[in-house]
Amino acid sequence: MPVVVGIQFNPVTKVYHFGANDLLDLASGEFVIVETAKGAEIAQVVEVPHTLDERDVVGEMKSIVRRASAWDLVQKDLWTHKEREALAVCRSKAREYELDIKIVRCDYNYTGGRLLVYFSSENRVDFRLLVRELARIFRTRIEMRQIGVRDEAKLLDGVGKCGRQLCCTSWLREFTPVSIRMAKNQQLPLNPEEISGVCGRLLCCLSYEDEVYKEQNRKMPKLGAEVVTPQGAGRVRHLHPLKETVTVLLESNAIAEFPVSELISTKSSSGGGCSTCGGCTVKRRAGAEEDNARAKRQRGTVEPQASPQDAAGEAPAGETADPNKPRRRRGRRRS
Repeated sequence: MPVVVGIQFNPVTKVYHFGANDLLDLASGEFVIVETAKGAEIAQVVEVPHTLDERDVVGEMKSIVRRASAWDLVQKDLWTHKEREALAVCRSKAREYELDIKIVRCDYNYTGGRLLVYFSSENRVDFRLLVRELARIFRTRIEMRQIGVRDEAKLLDGVGKCGRQLCCTSWLREFTPVSIRMAKNQQLPLNPEEISGVCGRLLCCLSYEDEVYKEQNRKMPKLGAEVVTPQGAGRVRHLHPLKETVTVLLESNAIAEFPVSELISTKSSSGGGCSTCGGCTVKRRAGAEEDNARAKRQRGTVEPQASPQDAAGEAPAGETADPNKPRRRRGRRRS
């Protein structure tokens, strides 16, 4: 199994694995030089050298070139301080060319040989003239990269509804799919303003406890189902999955909260079973058919069942079926 090192090119971003080569004493937080498809880059170690299963290796794995020297770190700090100036120039030129884009961030590589410009736009934009103008001004290679609203919020940083730093900026390295079903499972209000983040999309934290709510909801009766409690029958009004309790409106118009384990029985609002197996409904239907048959036998109106021979089309009892005898046709005789 190969020995690899986990690195990140920017803080709180995706972790990439590179071969450790002979640098087995790398510590977390150190900077290294790696060779990528876009040239040499400086990266930070986040996972110390460890073995990785060969089945998890996709494609050709590149190795770390060397440790970053003091001069490499000085260059990186120098070009980082020039990014703010580059951002102001890019925004000014975008307005000059009347491009419907929003310049979010500019990133130099550690040698200053490449400037990566992040922008967001709702439409497709032809920025070739802008790239030529920026290349003339900065005398370096220019790359434009369009990003979505989630990535924009990650780059700009901010404070969420909880009053803390955004998860995508502080610790969340990759975005996970979030759906409105997660909000329904947690019984949250479906108001977009309540369940949306600063990026305008659904809150990423909706997915953190979704599995727990799914497991707890399987133990709960349905909302509006008829239940029998120690205090009498009633109808479920509220569910509390984490506490495993339900709020029931009793027939006496009183409202009480009961643990799910204390419910004697449950029935759905349509009269069927509380579960999806349909066992109660099948038993009830079988019992009704048996009562009808018993009532017919008591009245003497039970219809005789056809014998297997009659059903098969054979001759009735007392007659012999002759295969050579022609079959008599039924119908009106012609005159």
